[in-house]
Amino acid sequence: MDEPKSNKEPNSQSHPFAWDYLDSDLTELILSHLPIRSIVRSAAVCKLWHSIVTGAAFASRVSAAKRPWFFLYGQNNIFSKNNQAFAFDPEADEWIKLPISLFPFPSSQEESFIGSGGFFFTTTSSRFSYAPILGGAWRQTSPLRFSRCNPLVGVFDSGSGFESGSGFCRFIVVGGVRFIGGLVDIEDRLAVEIYNPNSDSWDLCPPLPADFRSGNSSQWLSSALFRGKFYVFGINSFFVSAFDLNNHFWSEVQTLRPPGVLFSFLISCQDQLVLAGLCNSPRGPTFNLWKIDEKTMEFSEIAIMPQELLYCLFDSDEDDKLASLKCVGLGNLIYVFNEEHHRNYPACMCEISRGKCSWRRVPNLMVPGNRFHKVISFCSTIPLGNILRGAGEEFGPGQAIH
Repeated sequence: MDEPKSNKEPNSQSHPFAWDYLDSDLTELILSHLPIRSIVRSAAVCKLWHSIVTGAAFASRVSAAKRPWFFLYGQNNIFSKNNQAFAFDPEADEWIKLPISLFPFPSSQEESFIGSGGFFFTTTSSRFSYAPILGGAWRQTSPLRFSRCNPLVGVFDSGSGFESGSGFCRFIVVGGVRFIGGLVDIEDRLAVEIYNPNSDSWDLCPPLPADFRSGNSSQWLSSALFRGKFYVFGINSFFVSAFDLNNHFWSEVQTLRPPGVLFSFLISCQDQLVLAGLCNSPRGPTFNLWKIDEKTMEFSEIAIMPQELLYCLFDSDEDDKLASLKCVGLGNLIYVFNEEHHRNYPACMCEISRGKCSWRRVPNLMVPGNRFHKVISFCSTIPLGNILRGAGEEFGPGQAIH
């Protein structure tokens, strides 16, 4: 007689799991769908997984496929020990408290921190430094011809002018505030320089148009790298101009301001330029998104943030509360957040997919954020190879904020 079948689930000792029977290609495919932190952890499971995860081809494919992260870096000008940094992984839907050791210790109040295109940057009135994001050593460049603080920075592939990918990258530094003897240089030339990491040299380019002189730092400007051009946009002035990264010239300055807009930000979002801004409408304040035609600078509305999401970003009824809204984005994600201390920097996000926009709240920071004098925000792709080489241990278990 046949033995009765057991209803018990097979265990790992009597019935080895099927991982042993999967070929490496299928294992690689499954691992590639994990969030980045889980991929880093999986390298410690066995030799096969380690060889897959640490392979250059796998790391490159994963980095290209993963959605960009949203970063918040808070600076305290009095007590540097109160500086904090957080990153939000949209695939894992979690905040990660980053070890402060990844960031250089500020040498002065003039020092500014920036993130873009897979790199961290710091600038002072005398120095410019960079490091691969979340891993790798900091490198100081040769001196800028016109040193400055709080500039706009972009990272692009040499030759193509497109956002940095697998090719050889260069950095463009635009505008910023120049200090002489601790005082702002009001005769600043609005310098534009491009850095070549291979030769450690800077090329001086045509300066930012004079229309931007009244607000030429990252505090007053937003930027977008799109189809071989570096766009500079005045958050409050609404001036826009584009720098051709191959031919090194600025386009004519135009005004980009939909009706009722109070302030706005220009974002490169997949295959389109998007303007995101706060509007004063008859039904009250709204936060809108417009698609921008890069040739004509004409705009068409594509989304409005749900009213309940907009008001969840605040915890007061002050008239000027909306002025603390900031917006960044990359890929198909746009983040809107409150840079004031209220409720630990609440944020929401919009995902643009196949012409449709879906909004949702970003989970709150569960670890209390300190009070900062300045909050720097940006989105960036995450190179898996950098984490594996430089920050794997610090970036491992125990840093997530659920």
